[in-house]
Amino acid sequence: MDTEGFGELLQQAEQLAAETEGISELPHVERNLQEIQQAGERLRSRTLTRTSQETADVKASVLLGSRGLDISHISQRLESLSAVTTFEPLEPVKDTDIQGFLKNEKDNALLSAIEESRKRTFAMAEEYHRESMLVEWEQVKQRILHTLLASGEDALDFTQENEPSYTGELGPPGRSSLDSMEMVYARQIYIYNEKIVNGHLQPNLVDLCAAVAELDDKNISEMWAMVKQMTDVTLVPASDALKVRTNMEVRMEFVRQALQYLEQSYKNYTFVTVFGNLHQAQLGGVPGTFQLVCSFLNIKLPAPVPGLQDGEVEGRPVWALIYYCMRCGDLTAAMHVVKRAQHQLGEFKTWFQEYMHSKDRRLSPATENKLRLHYRRALRNNTDPYKRAVYCIIGRCDITDNQSEVADKTEDYLWLKLNQVCFDDDGASSPQDRLTLSQFQKQLLEDYGESHFAVNQQPFLYFQVLFLTAQFEAAIAFLFRMERLRCHAVHVALVMFELKLLLKSSGQSAQLLSHEAGDPPGVRRLNFVRLLMLYTRKFESTDPREALQYFYFLRNEKDSQGENMFLRCVSEIVIESREFDMILGKLENDGSRKPGVIDKFTSDTKPIINKVASAAENKGLFEEAAKLYDLAKNPDKVLELMNKLLSPVIPQISTPQSNKERLKNMAHSIAERYKAQGISAKKSIDSTFYLLLDLITFFDEYHAGHVDRAFDIIERLKLVPLSQDCVEERVAAFRNFSDEIRHNLSEVLLATMNILFTQYKRMKGTSPTTPTRPQRVMEDRDSAEIAVSPDCSAGNHGCNNSPDSDAHLRSQARALITFAGMIPYRTSGDTNARLVQMEVLMN
Repeated sequence: MDTEGFGELLQQAEQLAAETEGISELPHVERNLQEIQQAGERLRSRTLTRTSQETADVKASVLLGSRGLDISHISQRLESLSAVTTFEPLEPVKDTDIQGFLKNEKDNALLSAIEESRKRTFAMAEEYHRESMLVEWEQVKQRILHTLLASGEDALDFTQENEPSYTGELGPPGRSSLDSMEMVYARQIYIYNEKIVNGHLQPNLVDLCAAVAELDDKNISEMWAMVKQMTDVTLVPASDALKVRTNMEVRMEFVRQALQYLEQSYKNYTFVTVFGNLHQAQLGGVPGTFQLVCSFLNIKLPAPVPGLQDGEVEGRPVWALIYYCMRCGDLTAAMHVVKRAQHQLGEFKTWFQEYMHSKDRRLSPATENKLRLHYRRALRNNTDPYKRAVYCIIGRCDITDNQSEVADKTEDYLWLKLNQVCFDDDGASSPQDRLTLSQFQKQLLEDYGESHFAVNQQPFLYFQVLFLTAQFEAAIAFLFRMERLRCHAVHVALVMFELKLLLKSSGQSAQLLSHEAGDPPGVRRLNFVRLLMLYTRKFESTDPREALQYFYFLRNEKDSQGENMFLRCVSEIVIESREFDMILGKLENDGSRKPGVIDKFTSDTKPIINKVASAAENKGLFEEAAKLYDLAKNPDKVLELMNKLLSPVIPQISTPQSNKERLKNMAHSIAERYKAQGISAKKSIDSTFYLLLDLITFFDEYHAGHVDRAFDIIERLKLVPLSQDCVEERVAAFRNFSDEIRHNLSEVLLATMNILFTQYKRMKGTSPTTPTRPQRVMEDRDSAEIAVSPDCSAGNHGCNNSPDSDAHLRSQARALITFAGMIPYRTSGDTNARLVQMEVLMN
């Protein structure tokens, strides 16, 4: 079968080829398929190139012609238009043509004035636009800066690192964005502010915050104990925090407080160690530091250590006893050891006595030089590490030796170096024997830095290192970058801020931690405002009450424009959360104000409410702004904004829950209250407001089909003329109307003319809905016909078929047409056309 099928196909193909060759008219094709395709493409491209413009014209004619437009006529008109010669200087005329010369001079003067005014207007517009853009860009920069949590490269580090949990797990999700720890902190801040606002004695914010530390969270408890210790200093009178912090007495006090904290912490550590190993410690004897250290050494040095010198006291190495007694902060116990081993220690007893009884734990220059000389000659390479450490502490010498054999922990290293810090510049000390606090701060923050202290595993250790060396701002900024520890950092900053110890950035655009020009080397400043706003951003929309408590700390701060930061933050949080009534208070029906949260912070709430209202108005929230101005007893602004809100909705049809219905109810409520309480605004604003209310009533009656009642209203309002005698008067009065009234003039004219036409048709005995061109109301000019009540009341405008009434209606329509043409206000062409059309139909 297959063979037969192929044979038939072959036979048919040969037959077709023979027939094709037999036709002489057709040329023989000598191209393959690809060549035929290329030739077709060339022909097609030439055809498209030649006819593309013609095709476009055809398509344009079809499109515009379907809308009744003649494209050829429009093209001719557009080509004939030219603005080139409009403002060109006129050509000069002959010198003998005085009239022409004067006319040209006059025209040239006018044109040059117009051109100059045009240039000035464009220049002013450009300048205003530029200023507006700069202000807007400044606001955007502030938002971006407040969004970035850290400075420099840290802000761009999005790597996820596993951090250990230092606070309890978050509670079950609810409406609030605050976790349990943040909620407790917020409660303490509320208690603190409540005391301040009510004029009570200022409570200790450190104690309030320290009470938050959970009993089972050792790190938090120790952190607040350290903050309390470091802030318990006597401040010197100064004009700003920088002068206080750079004062030598205050810096020495910081070092003393840090040493005291480290010594007490170590003493607690020895207690825990000894009482945790009582069998090995063999505690006994008279209670005190000496016996405690002896027992501690039984655990620390259970076996004799080679290299220790100068004998023992009660079986313990002398210098180890002296060192650990000093490490626990008990120089009396150390002196007890020195006296018991004084025969082996030479002059050390005299030196130690002087050191112990000096005010600043500092030897006299002569004694210090003598001790240092002895250390260099005999002790620099001594095998007893405890002896070297004690000499380095008392003589403040050999600062390059970290004494790692003895000070093997960070706290021990800190204690050793802080003991070597000196403040007075005697000029006699060599560089290797002089360590200033600024040098030590730089070494820890910049030379060692975060990488040295493994901050991700031990964040509290690095915080402790910075805080105990009086680098409070750097410590807070570091802790703030840890998500779980952010709340602790913020409240440490609040404590330092309230104690006037925090160095704040001078501008809000600064990074979280920055160094400003003019500050001493090593001094860092914290952007406190940015820190607080970053923290509150998390919960300000869900917990505005708590956010306000934090913003109250900014009541004396100013932004770059000199605006009060508390007012600014309140304004922003109210507008973002829309909790107007809860925060700012609520206006009762009788006009009294129900207090809000803001009343707790200030007795004069009007400036804050006016500020929020102004911000809402600038954002275009006119309805909310009107309510706020009403709350602030500012009737001028209330009615001004209500006029703006009512003007666009006046001609609309009122439906339940509509925008017009809501605004109408609000306006009537304000009008009734103002009338009952005798409140009034500026005369122009007041009259516009009540005229708009009357127009709303007019259009409601008109849309409801009550044309006679609507006509009575428009007649009493005297807004448009209803006789030729009143046209001039109404045109003159029109100049005094505000823009809110003028914008609705077209709709008022059309509605009034529709009413007249309806009455005219009714008098003729014809249904007003039967004209060949049905009259349409304003809301839907393409579909809705005028709805008129069939049972019209007989009266001045009732069903009267007399010729006088017919002529009277036409006279009123003619007055409307005349008025529309005379007023200095440009109505739409459609309005004029419809007015004329209805007036013609009445004739």
